[in-house]
Amino acid sequence: MTTKTILEVRDLSASINGVPILKGMDMTINAGEVHAIMGPNGSGKSTFAKVLAGHPAYEVTGGSVLLRGQDLFAMPAEERARAGVFLGFQYPIEVPGVTNSAFLRLAYNTVQGARGRDELDPLEFDDFVQEKLALLEMDPAFLDRSVNEGFSGGEKKRNEILQMAVLEPMLAILDEVDSGLDIDALRIVASGVNRLRTADNAILLVTHYQRLLDHIVPDYVHVMDGGRVLRTGSKDLALELESRGYDWVAKEKAGVAA
Repeated sequence: MTTKTILEVRDLSASINGVPILKGMDMTINAGEVHAIMGPNGSGKSTFAKVLAGHPAYEVTGGSVLLRGQDLFAMPAEERARAGVFLGFQYPIEVPGVTNSAFLRLAYNTVQGARGRDELDPLEFDDFVQEKLALLEMDPAFLDRSVNEGFSGGEKKRNEILQMAVLEPMLAILDEVDSGLDIDALRIVASGVNRLRTADNAILLVTHYQRLLDHIVPDYVHVMDGGRVLRTGSKDLALELESRGYDWVAKEKAGVAA
C-alpha cells in the first residue's frame, strides 16, 4: 500500500442471510482516481458498495479492507462516514419532517467535529450550502423541503450529490447514480460529480450503462460477475461491454472461446 492508497480490498467475501454474494473481491483505489464497476444483475456490485459503507444486513465472511491503512471493518458505519466514506444510494430514502437544511447542517457539523474543525452556525452554513446548490443547479427552495419527500427521481439523485458536496468525502461510493435520470439530469449530476473530483479523494461508481461514463470518465473499469472482479481495464473496456455485453468476459476468464 502506498501513501496515496485510499482503499485496499483483498479477498473480500460477504453474505446476506447465509447466502454468499461476494466471493473474493480484490481492488485498490488511490487518491485522485475514479473507478467504475460494471456487471450483470446479481453480480455483487451493490453488495460491495453496501459492505464498504457498513450496511448491517451483510456479514463479512473473509478477507480485509483497509481505509488509509486502517481496518475498515473495525469501524461501525457511523465511524466510517466520519472518516470520509460516503454512499450515494440507488434508491434514496425519504425522511418526512426533517428539512434538507437541518439534515445537511447536522451531517456537516458532525463530520467537521470528527475532523477537528469548527462547526458552522445556521447563518454560516446557509452561505456555505448556497455555493453547493449552484454547483448542482438546484433551487434554494430544496433546503426547506423534507429530505427527498415528494422529490422526483432526478431530484433525489441531485440531492445525494448535494450531500456529497457538503460532506467532501475521501471516498465517494455512488451506487447507480444514473438510474432514473433523463439526459439533462444526468448531465447536471455528472457535472457536479466531476467538479468534486480532487487529487486527494476518490470515486467509486457502480453502474450498468456506458452513458454515465461518457460524462464521468473513469481511470479504471472493473467487470464483476459471480461476486468477484473478472477483468479490469481502461475506459475503453466499458465501450467494449456496450457492444459485446458481459458473457464474453466470463467465457474469457474460464478459457472458453467467446
